[in-house]
Amino acid sequence: MTQFILLAAADGGLLESARQTGEQFGFNKSMFIAQVISFLLVALLLRAFAYKPILKMLEQRRQLIAQGLENADRIKAELTKTESARQEILSQANTQANRLIEEARAAAMRVQEVETQKAILAAEQIIIKAREAASMDHARMLAELKREIGHLVVRTTTQVTGKILTAEDQHRLAEDTNRQIAA
Repeated sequence: MTQFILLAAADGGLLESARQTGEQFGFNKSMFIAQVISFLLVALLLRAFAYKPILKMLEQRRQLIAQGLENADRIKAELTKTESARQEILSQANTQANRLIEEARAAAMRVQEVETQKAILAAEQIIIKAREAASMDHARMLAELKREIGHLVVRTTTQVTGKILTAEDQHRLAEDTNRQIAA
């Protein structure tokens, strides 16, 4: 670059050529300086009143976006933690429910066993009472049968012998008949 400057300084014709070209296109030094000053003023004003507020607003938005992303990450972590806690609670609830079901089944089996034993005892007592009642009925019927047979024997003997038997004879015949029936 320094070579161009040296070349331009050495060659005065080049400067003259540049000046002629500038005049031909309507270059005016004072207008150029006024334009540069005007441009610098507009650039400074834009920088102060437009560019800085826009940069400030963009920075605020960047911070809001970063904060939103942090919140989203935090919410994701909390959601993951909540989901794992929910799964753990469900697992514990299932375990407890299974344990309660097993306890209920065991209790039902014990109750069934106790009730079965009670029913067996009740049935045995009913059978014992029925046997006792049958024995008593049997004994009563035997006693009635003996008495009837005794009366029949006495009546038959009375009719066969034609004699009226005394109470002592009736008693003796009834006992003989009872002994023979018992044997």
